[in-house]
Amino acid sequence: MSPVEPGAPPVRRRGAVALTAAVVLLAGCSGGTAPDGAVTGAGPARGPVDTAELPSKFTDQEPDWSGCPQPDARQGDDQPAPEKLRDGTEWECAALTVPRDYDDPDGDTLAVAMIRARAGGDEGDRIGSLLFNFGGPGGSGVVTLPAFSDDYASLHKRYDLVSFDPRGVGDSEGVVCLDDTELDAYFAADTAPDTAAGVEELLARQADFAGACEDGAGDLLPHLTTADTARDMDLMRHVLGDSRLHYVGVSYGTQLGGVYAHLFPERVGRAVFDAVVDPTQDDEQSALGQARGFQLALRAYLEDCLSEDDCPLTGSPEEAEQQLAELLDGLAEEPMPTRDPERPLTRSLAWSGMAQALYSQDFWPYLSQGISDATDETDPDGSVLLFLGDAMNGRSSDGTYSTLQSSLTAIRCADSSSRYTADDVRARLDAFEEASPVFGSGMAWALLGCTDWPVTGADPHPDVSAEGSAEILLVGTTGDPATPYEGTARMREALGEGVAVEVTYEGEGHGAYTSGDRCVKRAVDEYLLDGMVPESGLTCG
Repeated sequence: MSPVEPGAPPVRRRGAVALTAAVVLLAGCSGGTAPDGAVTGAGPARGPVDTAELPSKFTDQEPDWSGCPQPDARQGDDQPAPEKLRDGTEWECAALTVPRDYDDPDGDTLAVAMIRARAGGDEGDRIGSLLFNFGGPGGSGVVTLPAFSDDYASLHKRYDLVSFDPRGVGDSEGVVCLDDTELDAYFAADTAPDTAAGVEELLARQADFAGACEDGAGDLLPHLTTADTARDMDLMRHVLGDSRLHYVGVSYGTQLGGVYAHLFPERVGRAVFDAVVDPTQDDEQSALGQARGFQLALRAYLEDCLSEDDCPLTGSPEEAEQQLAELLDGLAEEPMPTRDPERPLTRSLAWSGMAQALYSQDFWPYLSQGISDATDETDPDGSVLLFLGDAMNGRSSDGTYSTLQSSLTAIRCADSSSRYTADDVRARLDAFEEASPVFGSGMAWALLGCTDWPVTGADPHPDVSAEGSAEILLVGTTGDPATPYEGTARMREALGEGVAVEVTYEGEGHGAYTSGDRCVKRAVDEYLLDGMVPESGLTCG
């Protein structure tokens, strides 16, 4: 029996579209040199490719917009074909042809999957296209935009709503490394070894995964950088008929937007970055910041849970945290049965499930249910935590996986030039465990994710300096677990003086615009619809 219940609440679909890196792959890679035989095609970031200099087969193309099919397994096929918007607008899908290698535009090409809903208001009120990237990296925009369309209904009055599967994601030659059965084993395996043999097993598993990715997508891997996706967005802007790119980026989508602004500052239109990535950090710093962020979110959840009579945990927040740690330690020793006899709950899957539930307060009741079931003294059941972990890992109810996590790894390792060793992780383990007694060790060992990657990454961190860009609106959330709030100010500084305006949402969760806060929604809508830039330092919540 599948562990995904047929009657699961609709909010689960938002959970299934992970907006940032999963806990098992949160940090990319760091320190050291490229592995022997690595492909070095990523290299340092190149200068902007002027769309006008591309061959006419790219610049003059007219995408064949037609009805959208049901998403396939690579995109996450728990979703049906997208339904009409509330105002009756149909979704349209098409493919954009882009150069696989922008240094060789006469060479091989790649088809980027797109989706759009034409503006629902009067034609005279239409501003243009509004392009969305919901993060990951590795999330399918073709799936996510329709799932969130009600939240963006006010913007649809003046914009064509547009999103896409970035290169290497979903239906845009999504990276496939292992088959579904192999991915079940990969995500269930222990990711925080405490013995020398366990470390060797982890290293071997990561090397096998990297080798499988090279076998499955080797020629594409050097061309999955954020900079190349930014160039795809500029070609998309041109083909859609817009002189400037109007853009909403969430989580990793803010890094993508920052790189676009760096490459094409004069082409930035009205842009919003929500759940802002810190572009100044290397992979270790980013992972350590996320450890602190998830710990902060966990503490907020525990305080809320313990205030309720039916909380499955007891005592003080510190005592409740210890109870969770004991649960996880027990799973490391002996996985817990679930409704699927072939898939017990392991510590790694429980970590993923807990992390998934901390992305939004909407998920906290499901986390409580999962903990309650798992700690039942007479009949412990890990099904709910397994379900949440599957959402994080991109596993659909039929047992198929989207490319979410494989694409995430491929993009992160193409971007980052850093590589860690096991000794590096051991030296940093205490700092991670201090940052988060619950999540720290798993996040520390996840730094090995790029160690044997066959591509040498581009840079330690992205350059987002964007002198001459139009004003960009940054929205940071104080309780964000995945992109900690401090990164918002650092993005503002990195973009350059006078480029960005910062808005703070004092709340929990990952992403402020869809939180339901009216103040945030009003500030973003007035900016995107009417060009009204809020006063920097505006605080909502």
